[in-house]
Amino acid sequence: MTDSPPTAGRAPGLDRLLSDPTRLAIMSVLTAADWCDFAFLRDAVSLSDSALSKQLSTLKNDGQIEQRRTYHGRVPKTTVRATDEARSRFVRHVEALRMIVERAQAGEQPRF
Repeated sequence: MTDSPPTAGRAPGLDRLLSDPTRLAIMSVLTAADWCDFAFLRDAVSLSDSALSKQLSTLKNDGQIEQRRTYHGRVPKTTVRATDEARSRFVRHVEALRMIVERAQAGEQPRF
């Protein structure tokens, strides 16, 4: 659950796990909500059930999310939330991306 180790060629604050656009999109939704319904999340990031499940497994194995499964009768309902650490990592990653964009807009050479 700690930040990815700094790697040559990467800007400080960038998170390797969040460099994947799909996981970045998932985390952008999850950091804006407390608990998020699986179906809502699936639709928000335009993924199939299986593709979202795979990405959520990756995030869960890294300690980024918590999942809760409940049942309404026999119908399962899965909800997901970002951990506090994940929210912090997301903010640091977005800030690092913002700094890269600002430098580019100012005509500076990006420093990775």
